[in-house]
Amino acid sequence: MKTLLQINVVVNSGSTGRITEEIGQTAMEQGWKNVIAFGRNQRPSQSELIKIGKEWDIRVHGLQTRLFDRHGLASKTATKKLVQQIQKINPDIIHLHNIHGYYLNIEILFRFLKQANIPVVWTLHDCWPITGHCVYFDYVGCEKWRRQCSRCPQKTSYPASYFIDRSNKNFKLKKELFSLVPNLTLVPVSNWLANILKESFLKNTPVKVIHNGINTEIFRPVSNQVIRTKYNVKGKFILLGVASDWSPRKGLKDFIELRKKLDSSYIIILVGLSKKQIKNLPNKIIGIEKTNNIQQLAELYSASDVFLNPTYEDNFPTTNLESMACGTPVITYKTGGSPESIDQNTGMIVKKGDINGLILAINQIKEKGKVFYTGTCVTRVHQLYKKEDRYQEYLTLYNSILK
Repeated sequence: MKTLLQINVVVNSGSTGRITEEIGQTAMEQGWKNVIAFGRNQRPSQSELIKIGKEWDIRVHGLQTRLFDRHGLASKTATKKLVQQIQKINPDIIHLHNIHGYYLNIEILFRFLKQANIPVVWTLHDCWPITGHCVYFDYVGCEKWRRQCSRCPQKTSYPASYFIDRSNKNFKLKKELFSLVPNLTLVPVSNWLANILKESFLKNTPVKVIHNGINTEIFRPVSNQVIRTKYNVKGKFILLGVASDWSPRKGLKDFIELRKKLDSSYIIILVGLSKKQIKNLPNKIIGIEKTNNIQQLAELYSASDVFLNPTYEDNFPTTNLESMACGTPVITYKTGGSPESIDQNTGMIVKKGDINGLILAINQIKEKGKVFYTGTCVTRVHQLYKKEDRYQEYLTLYNSILK
């Protein structure tokens, strides 16, 4: 029996956690053993799980990040223990996902991977592997990642450092470490990121684009009456926003500005907010905290008339796919790989920060009616983004590597 070991910050939680879990399920259906090593937020899983480190490891790692900009360079004991467990498991393939998140030491891990002679597949969910600090650089228009990071303009953004700027040293170390593994295949989840990689220090590493997939048995059109009754929004035109973390790059301020310009026939529902953010929302915006109840998410997508994704930095957001799978058209900014999943029959693309452009797009969709888009939205997802098809690409990749 072939063994797959996946490493991700979370398991079966959030977009990357669900992707990791579902790739594992696909592998197990084809006779593989699947093990997931993770940092936090354990949820029920069909895979064998390995918890990396303890809660205090994460706190100490966070402290080293905040004080010294040493993200990915703490958690030494936890990573050494992980290496010992990997040696016992002796997997045929090691599949990395998000290795940032206060739980892994990249130096220990990659020096081990260099010597282990185990093929490594690395799905890139963001740009952190090619920068000296940040996970994305679009928001501030920084292009230092092309040559050499230094004096990071996003030092206080995730993974935030409030005192030291190590972006120059971090960049050099990543360039050294991530070039060590002789049998490494990078899997960007968007064509946009694939093109970015061609101009980065990883440009000579093999690349295979595999778009994200979603569970179309869960994300499908369902009755919208429960949501409309629960939130007392019957007869309203619902604009939905969903994010796991409403940081500035996700466009929360744009929703607030949009609310000022829309009349009372429109209602905005935002999912994934903190209690503090919900408390500060203006009238006519309904705030909901983060939920792992994906059935509730499907109901929210289905009840909405438009899914708005005014993101300023993104790779290939699964929220766009989830919305379309529920029959709801998408409006997004022209950001990263976010527009790649949308065509003229499933939504609209708007220039970053163009609130009037958002309103124009919303009104155009409203004029045609959601029913005009529902069928084509569902069909597009079933044709291009079903998890069974996309995750089969990983199994095909694994087998081709092993041959």
